[in-house]
Amino acid sequence: MSNAYEGFTAEERAAMKEHAKELKAAARRSPAEKAAQAERDVLAKIAEMKGADRVLAERVHAIVAANAPGLAPKLWYGMPAYALDGKIVCHFQPAEKFKTRYATFSFSDQAKLDEGAMWAISFALTEMTDEVEERIGALVKQAVS
Repeated sequence: MSNAYEGFTAEERAAMKEHAKELKAAARRSPAEKAAQAERDVLAKIAEMKGADRVLAERVHAIVAANAPGLAPKLWYGMPAYALDGKIVCHFQPAEKFKTRYATFSFSDQAKLDEGAMWAISFALTEMTDEVEERIGALVKQAVS
């Protein structure tokens, strides 16, 4: 068994290319149009998703908007993300993105989720139940508190 580094996967390279395109597009926009276009970009990316990924992403988007209206939607490596003062606080990663078994909803170090010496920042999503919606809403509120 070889432990040799084989480089980035095709999915990882595609995500980096998407991120470079996102940065170039944002740089060309005026400040007034950046926020509106960023939200349209996120909604378009969600609309491209298939099946459960799309359903989960639509609900996550609605939950974040309802519970943390100060977070600005934007694309981050081709994934729906939500930022405060330009810094990513949380993002949704569809399962299809990196061919994983489940989608995830994750928080960055900008999120105020600190709890002792260790706390969760990433959550697997397989379906959107009332309990899951409540938990995401509470976490998002805490993240920006």
